[in-house]
Amino acid sequence: MAHLLHIDSSPRGERSHSRRLTREFVEAWKQAHPTDSVTYRDVGRNPVPHVDEPWIAGAYAPLEQRTPEAQAAIGISDQLVDEFLAADLYVIGIPMYNFSVPSTFKAYIDQIVRAGRTFVFEPEDATNPYKPLVLGKKMVVITARGDSGFGPGERNEKMNYQDPYVRTVFGFIGITDITFIPVENDEFGGTSLAQSIANARTQVAQLVGALAMQHPIVQP
Repeated sequence: MAHLLHIDSSPRGERSHSRRLTREFVEAWKQAHPTDSVTYRDVGRNPVPHVDEPWIAGAYAPLEQRTPEAQAAIGISDQLVDEFLAADLYVIGIPMYNFSVPSTFKAYIDQIVRAGRTFVFEPEDATNPYKPLVLGKKMVVITARGDSGFGPGERNEKMNYQDPYVRTVFGFIGITDITFIPVENDEFGGTSLAQSIANARTQVAQLVGALAMQHPIVQP
């Protein structure tokens, strides 16, 4: 039995394309894997705190030197990291804001990318001081964009800081198996948006089917 972490980061409700598609993915996944468990987190409508000075003091203090105040400052971060590490598969909906990710999702990332928890910092290793700790995981990212053409070789590729950032930051902690499914043309609407949604739905169904045909995700 595997565990899936489902994250939405759009502030929209039913009008959100990324929410709709992540929900469809999870529903299809549960049909294919009825014994799997799912945890849901909505950082779009229930944002996590931004990193502040007490957080930094708590996160970087040795465990035995943490004061009660310092421990409290990273309490939410510890909860989020535990939740993140418990998952085998991540399904994340991320709208594109100004060519990157929403600040709410960036705040989430800052809470879970932590030395000693999701990566190790070994300054004595000059050639490779950063070691990832989140290994053997699979991630599906459903993006929603106002325009189109953000893929490799397309007209807006150079303005796409969303996919490269997500791939870089999660790759840094060890998650390199990432599939992106875009919904585009939200600002244009009409048939172009409808076709993009249809294409994304097809990709979702195909990906769930392909993963279901593979060997089950094994708990480490």
